[in-house]
Amino acid sequence: MSIQSLAARTGDRIAVSLAYGVVGLGLAFLAIPLVITCLMAFDARTYLGPLPPPALSLHWFERLVSQADILASLRTSLILAVLTTVLSVTIGTAAAVGLARGNFPGRGALTSAFLSPLIVPPVVIGFGLLLFLSKVGIANGMARLLLGHVIVTLPYCIRTSLASLLGSDRRLTEAAIVLGATERQAFWTVTLPLMRTGVVTGAIFAFAISIDDVSISLFLSDPSATTLPVTLVSNMRAAFDLTIAAAAVVLIAVTALLIVILDRVVGFDTVVGQGLFRS
Repeated sequence: MSIQSLAARTGDRIAVSLAYGVVGLGLAFLAIPLVITCLMAFDARTYLGPLPPPALSLHWFERLVSQADILASLRTSLILAVLTTVLSVTIGTAAAVGLARGNFPGRGALTSAFLSPLIVPPVVIGFGLLLFLSKVGIANGMARLLLGHVIVTLPYCIRTSLASLLGSDRRLTEAAIVLGATERQAFWTVTLPLMRTGVVTGAIFAFAISIDDVSISLFLSDPSATTLPVTLVSNMRAAFDLTIAAAAVVLIAVTALLIVILDRVVGFDTVVGQGLFRS
């Protein structure tokens, strides 16, 4: 083996080791805060002490479900997330069909406008919506929250639905029409099933983003409609205790459940690329 070949193999091994090291550090950066949060949530002490806790207990979760403001905000968050998901999926699916099947001037600009909330900071969106809705006289907190959440979740539904639709064969819909189906029947029996992957993925993303949003909700909440993340932030500022860690574990569990559902219903391979971007 020549010296040049040996040096090349050594360089490859070093590069692979560095890549594994970077991936390991990234995973540790993501996992360690979650582990610490879970340990804090099950801490048997009645105060915030050093880790690890001497014993484990569920008393922080018992305190969590006994606080009326947290239960009320949790109910608001769940209702808001469901309504946001329904509206975002409905509007996103319709928009995706129009953008994919339509041929009109400005289609690219319209697509960019729909997807623009992905790159605009949520704080800017929240503050702008607060000023706009105040000007037009919309004072209901739930209505303002719903509008804000639909705006930030709609791009995900459009993007996933559009990717599924562009990855399908348009000739299948045309064949259904040729065989006697109306355009409405062709949509419900052919086009929509072909978009199932994107629709389900967008719905799960919309629900997860809505129930976890803080930036938009901070600007648009009012005393009659406050989401769980906003309530937790307020409690943390007023009197920090480990009830917040217990609530965080609940949100982590909900997110994990959504990931499992996404994997079971759609499959991560499909979401990542296979079946979405196939031409």
